[in-house]
Amino acid sequence: MLDLLVNSLRMRPDRIILGEIRRQREAEVLFEAMHTGHSVYSTIHADTANETIRRLINPPINIPSSMLTSVNLNAVMFRDRRRGIRRVTQLAEFMPGKESLMANILYRWIPEKDEFKVHNKSMAFFDELSRNTGMDENEIERDLKYKKAIFDWLIKNKIRDINSVGKVMNLYYTDKEKLKSIISNNQFSKILEPKR
Repeated sequence: MLDLLVNSLRMRPDRIILGEIRRQREAEVLFEAMHTGHSVYSTIHADTANETIRRLINPPINIPSSMLTSVNLNAVMFRDRRRGIRRVTQLAEFMPGKESLMANILYRWIPEKDEFKVHNKSMAFFDELSRNTGMDENEIERDLKYKKAIFDWLIKNKIRDINSVGKVMNLYYTDKEKLKSIISNNQFSKILEPKR
């Protein structure tokens, strides 16, 4: 697997997807990929964020807990076969505790209402974003509120396919004023127009 990682790095990827982690060697390659500075996605079988930590630091995977601070976000998924739906049940970050690593659950799924609710505030999020963007906490909060408004608009208008969402996000980064106008006038078709 390490050879595949080295090969993929030669192709200058934006992200690296590393399949399922079941053994120590696969986990070592996962963390090696993280340390290259690329976004890395992977899967592991665990029912909660804390169970993810236990699976990674105990045999057979047995990764040192100090390496887990490289994980930015842990999304725990659930598949309800009866209703034919998938849901993210927890979104968590891994934080060093007094004696061991712990999961700080940021968002939690409420199955009775089929809603995703804020559970805790991120401890690492603002520090890292500020360090990487130069924005202060107020600027980050404003930016997040705007992004939330965009996603609320997408949901309200049932815009869910990956190409349409991708075009909206691309417009967010290339022409925010045009996107604001499109959202305020509810003119999604303008996003689909070819560039001139």
